[in-house]
Amino acid sequence: NAALAHYSPSNGSSRILSAREMYLFDTGGQYLDGTTDITRTVHWGEPTPLQKEAYTRVLMGNIDLSRLVFPSNTAGRTVESFARRALWDVGLNYGHGTGHGIGNFLSVHEWPVGFQSNNVPLEAGMFTSIEPGYYRDGEFGIRIEDIALVVEAQTESGEEPFLTFEVVSLVPYDRNLIDLSLLSPEQIHYLNSYYERIRAHVGPELRRQRLEEAYAWLQESTEP
Repeated sequence: NAALAHYSPSNGSSRILSAREMYLFDTGGQYLDGTTDITRTVHWGEPTPLQKEAYTRVLMGNIDLSRLVFPSNTAGRTVESFARRALWDVGLNYGHGTGHGIGNFLSVHEWPVGFQSNNVPLEAGMFTSIEPGYYRDGEFGIRIEDIALVVEAQTESGEEPFLTFEVVSLVPYDRNLIDLSLLSPEQIHYLNSYYERIRAHVGPELRRQRLEEAYAWLQESTEP
């Protein structure tokens, strides 16, 4: 059912999952100090070459947009294609927006922030999702969604303000679906830095709560 980008379960369409397929879960919660919206796609068995390549290219798009440095007052639609480029390279695409504003204990989808033509220019302090995907009808769906904060970027010239994203979702990606041969050295460096942040922030909290099984999973999932 993940091939439907915004599928909702029902008694008529729900079925038992197997370890021989991909599983997409779009999850989040409302808290007094913020709203979360995170999507991960996993495969518990042996993914097909197409599934692995498609997932990796979705991840490449997520990384490329997340690490992008761009001028202030840039509209999201101007940079949105960075999330699609790795898919476009092989003739793949997805039919939904690349991201949306996220409220602070408000709407999960909050306008006017985002990457579509009618969204306002990005400014420091805005929260947006970054969520490229790929969907093959009747077979599988892939989406990787993180929440990112728009922040000022440190540039070499320092002549005028530039912006970038700081990803605040700290959840590992599925190593079983990543084809490292497709990733650039810069993308691999980004992944390793991201995993270091996850270990530094989430690891101690899991230990504090004595969630040792979760801690062991986290360490394994964030190896360089």
